[in-house]
Formats: sequence, C-alpha cells, structure tokens
Amino acid sequence: MWTFSLGSYNLAKLNIIMINVNVDEQIKIISKGADEVIALDELKEKLKEGKPLTVKLGLDPSAPDIHIGHAVVLRKIKQLQDLGHKAVIIIGDFTGMIGDPSGKSKTRKPLTKDQVLENAKTYEKQIFKILDREKTDLRFNSEWLDKLNFRDVIELSSKYTVARMLERDDFENRMNKHLPIGIHEFFYPLMQGFDSVAIKADIELGGTDQKFNVLMGRTIQKEYNLRQQNALFMPILEGIDGVEKMSKSLGNYIGISEDANVMYEKVMKVPDSLIIKYFNLATDLHPDVVDEIEKSLKNGSVNPRDIKMRLAREIVALYHDESEVQSAEEAFKNIFQKNLIPEDLKEVSISENSSLISAMVSSNFAPSNSEAKRLVKQGGVKVNGVKVSDINFELSSDDVVQIGKAKFFKAV
Repeated sequence: MWTFSLGSYNLAKLNIIMINVNVDEQIKIISKGADEVIALDELKEKLKEGKPLTVKLGLDPSAPDIHIGHAVVLRKIKQLQDLGHKAVIIIGDFTGMIGDPSGKSKTRKPLTKDQVLENAKTYEKQIFKILDREKTDLRFNSEWLDKLNFRDVIELSSKYTVARMLERDDFENRMNKHLPIGIHEFFYPLMQGFDSVAIKADIELGGTDQKFNVLMGRTIQKEYNLRQQNALFMPILEGIDGVEKMSKSLGNYIGISEDANVMYEKVMKVPDSLIIKYFNLATDLHPDVVDEIEKSLKNGSVNPRDIKMRLAREIVALYHDESEVQSAEEAFKNIFQKNLIPEDLKEVSISENSSLISAMVSSNFAPSNSEAKRLVKQGGVKVNGVKVSDINFELSSDDVVQIGKAKFFKAV
C-alpha cells in the first residue's frame, strides 16, 4: 500500500509567526484576489484567538498536469501557511471513486482504487512545488469514510434534503433535460462535507465552481455540533488568450513544470486587461504592492510591458531559481525586443542540397513534412531574417532558420 510521509507541525513556531501578524493584516492577505469570503466576521473572531487554524483543501485525484490556474487555490494555501496556519490537503481517494458531479451534464464513470492511488501520486509530485511540505498534512479521506457503517451513512444522509440537493445547478439542469442522476452522486457533496467534520476544518478553500460542495461543509459541521468552517472562494483564472478558462486542452495554459523560458514567454502574452488579476491570483506579492502596481497602470506612469515583465519574473521565480529567471528574461529581450538570435543556437547538420522542410523535421522543429510545409506556406518560417514561402527551398551551410517567434536553428 502506497502512503504519504506526513509532515509534523511546529506549533510554537507557528504561534510566533501569528503573533507578529495582526488580524487586519491577515484578513488583507487572506482576502487578496478572493471572489468571496463566507462569514468574514466569524473568521476575524477565530483569528483573534491567536491559534493556528486548520485550512482544508480537497482534491479529486484526476491526475491533471497542474497549471497556474489550478495553482490559484494552492497559492492561497501557501499564503495561509506563511501566516502560521496549518494546511490539510485531502486526497479524495474514496470520493474519487464516485467522481465530483460539479459541472457535469451526465453521470461520471467511477475510478478504480488503483487508478485513484496512481493519480494521487501525480498530485504529490506537483503540489509541493507550491506548498511547504513541513507545514502540510496530506490525508486520504478513505481514512474516515471507509470506517462508516450503513447506519452512519443513513445518519449522514439525513442531514440534508433532496429538495436542497436539487437546487444545485448541474443536478437541476439534468432534471430539466430528463437526464439520469445517480443516487450515489448525492453522496459526493455529503462526503466532502463530512471531511470537514473529520478534520475539524476552520477554513475551506475552493474555486467558485465548488461553492455547493464547500458550503456543504458548513452545513454538515453544524449538524454534528461543531464550529462551522469559513469558506474562501477563489475565482477562475482565464488563460493567456484572455477569453477562456485556463485549460491545457485549449492551449492557453502556463504549466508549473514548464521550462522557465516557455513560462516567461507565455506570461508576456497575457492581455493587459488581466495583468492585475494575474498578480493577485498567480503571485505571492503583498496586496499593498499589487495596489501600487494597479495605480501606476491606471495613471499611465509606467509602460504596461514593463509591468508585465515584472509579472513574468514573479511567476517564473515561484517555480525556478533566480539564475533561470534571469536567463529567461534575457532570452525574451534578445528574441522579442531586440530581435536578436540567441547565443546558444541549436546546430543542425545538413547534406548538400538539403531542403528546408527535411531539416525542420529532422531537427524536431516540426513533427512531420506536412506540418513543416504548412508552417512555410503560412509565413511562419524565416531564413536569415527573410520570410520563406517556397516549400522546396534548399538550405546552405550557416543559414539561420527561425520558426515562429522563438524557435531557431543553424544549418551546418
């Protein structure tokens, strides 16, 4: 059986951190970029007690390649850790075998136990690129849900009504369209709510698309005579196209494991209208600093390009070391601002009368002859700075080929 190594908390150290951060300052940091904080006055009272709060985040182990859109809630957890609070990340190995019906138009096929555990490994590798491992308790919800007997399940299900459950948008939509809803799907939010009971959560984080599930935690805790958790909802982050939700399938994402140069270049494609949202959701900058950046953008005292370069530095620095950040910025300046060719130019060996198309494919700058031809026909290829449209173009030694904006190689 595969298990996680759980970090232990230094509570004395956590309390020292919290003593140095007053309640108003904590609220400012916690609220940064948030779409909504449920029961803010209750949260202030909890913070006044001066004790580390238990902050919950539930993850459905569907094995995504985490991008900075997924990382919005993880970054907020990290900010709470830095304030001295305890993070409990719940891997939904039990609930994952049901599948979260949120936003689904049909019943989702359940995952097997082996699939869930394998997918959970993917999360472990990625979330600790963001979270502090020593301040994170990583749990499987099968730890307590597996122990419930049928009497316990009946008691849990009695805490909520079918009428309330059908108020959920995705269930209501399926009812209206006469699409089936499995009774087992009603148990997903109930079990997620019971997770909050099991760990006695003080705060639960989620995206705005998880509002029903997260608020269930408050309801179920009250039914079990526990102090209700606060809920902190983070907005959905648009991708670099500025239109659609960030998604790998749409190609508008910035992956947290991507090369520093690629990350930097992608951030620079973010529309000016989203600069501040990205500062709020994708960086750890203090809200006062973000406010100053926003003021400078509004009064025109600074070029948006320079602010965007700072945004790129801040984001890349969260996932790469300083030398990689500097290298990525220099590469961007050379290629995109100065229109210079990078010094570490890849060299590709060619034979006499070697075609441009074959060189692009052999060097892996194009996956196939047809794709290489398409790029040339669409004007996406330059040789020695001159656009080439002839698919039969032959390369000579020392020719420099540019594909798109950032891919170069030298024929030798």
